[in-house]
Amino acid sequence: MDRRAFLRAAGLTGAAALLSPEVVFAAGAADWTLGFCDVETDIAPSSLTRLRGKAPADLAGALVRNGPARFRRPGGSVGHWFDGDGLVRRFSIQDGEARLSARFVDTPKRRADTAAGAVITPGFGTAPGPGAALGGPDDANAANTSVMMAGGELWALWEPGSPSVLDPVTLETKGFKTLRPDLKAMPFLAHPRREPNGRTWNLGLAGRRAIVWRLAADGSLEDAQLIALPRASYLHDFTATERHIVIVLQPWVQERAGVPYIAGMAWKPELGTQVLVLDKADLSKRRVFDLPPFFFFHLGDAWEDADGAIRFDACIDDDPRGTAAAGEQLLRGVPFKGVAPPKLGFITLHADGKADLQRFDTIAEFPRSDDRFAGRARRFSVHAAVGEPGKPVFHGLAVRDWKSGREAVFDFGRRQLVEEMVFVPRPGGSEEFDGWLVGTSLNLDAQATELHAFDARRVADGPLVTWRSNTALPLGFHGIFTA
Repeated sequence: MDRRAFLRAAGLTGAAALLSPEVVFAAGAADWTLGFCDVETDIAPSSLTRLRGKAPADLAGALVRNGPARFRRPGGSVGHWFDGDGLVRRFSIQDGEARLSARFVDTPKRRADTAAGAVITPGFGTAPGPGAALGGPDDANAANTSVMMAGGELWALWEPGSPSVLDPVTLETKGFKTLRPDLKAMPFLAHPRREPNGRTWNLGLAGRRAIVWRLAADGSLEDAQLIALPRASYLHDFTATERHIVIVLQPWVQERAGVPYIAGMAWKPELGTQVLVLDKADLSKRRVFDLPPFFFFHLGDAWEDADGAIRFDACIDDDPRGTAAAGEQLLRGVPFKGVAPPKLGFITLHADGKADLQRFDTIAEFPRSDDRFAGRARRFSVHAAVGEPGKPVFHGLAVRDWKSGREAVFDFGRRQLVEEMVFVPRPGGSEEFDGWLVGTSLNLDAQATELHAFDARRVADGPLVTWRSNTALPLGFHGIFTA
């Protein structure tokens, strides 16, 4: 495995001296810019105020979320939402009460930008500034996208670099995770796929090559293999069945390596979308399916029918003109022009080599399901819902019943910005979606982040309980619930 060549192909091994643009609020900026404001320091543990309802007696644990939370510095700011410093937030629930604490991940990027008084570290949409020194991906690692538990450690995940290891309770940063010495700083995507037995699969991308990671339930490395890809697509997420890895290659392709990453990307709808299916037992066994062009960030868990058909849901955009290409506009409160919110889609890969894409008129993003059924036939999924054209935010959530085709929706109203919801199983329960959906929203009127718990089977009835913090956290990306 040629680690150096792989990292060069990822485009994060050198930096030119270009200043990233200062981000300022546009005149008449939308009020949802509260969701993209800066957090200056860590947040000490504090109690949340219960606004309404009562927490289920057996709901206990912590919702741990990650997302960018420092975008602006006096001498220069990030050029994209995705490049802010990662802030890990821990919402603990115990005996009907909730508490919040949050800490920035202590990365070389954050230390370098702090010392410079400017964002000099390049990233997804940020050019390098004067004095930027980039010896490898982890020098630019924002650790700002997701989290996972592995062997008693909490890992904060990015896309092109290593997991950052945190204490799961105090959130103190312990350093980067190296799964094997010769694989140091190899990319590890922020959307690993965990089987019900605890085994984890993940990818790392570098142009037209990928590393396929396989981890044991305790987080130790079982295997890592390099594979060739049909094209150098942007890839934020993949999916998997019990027996297969499913890689959706959209026609937003990398034409050249470098920073910022998006400067080397091109939208080529004439290429269509390809789906690469790999056999987990033998990665050399592969099939390729063709679909119409679309853009996506997130996919639902996949499963395989008895007839060999692979099925999964996806949250689909027509192209990358929205959040992907225009993340700097979010920070200024500028609505996207001519861009519709992502819609729900459903993909079927038939055993005969044909593929179907079914589109729904349902606004959807951040799909999640019952992790106990990951890779297996399932009936339900939950996603953020209720959006508006030109606005990159959501106001509700919806649970989709794929068997009946019905959807249960709860709309918080336009003054709440809703984040990803995570399913938490009821202790002792075994039926799919027997439990709760736990997640957060940003209340624009109260200027505060709120924590909610829903009955997963009765979402339309509204939250069983809502707590409010004494601070407004910027919108984050992904999280987990830990016992």
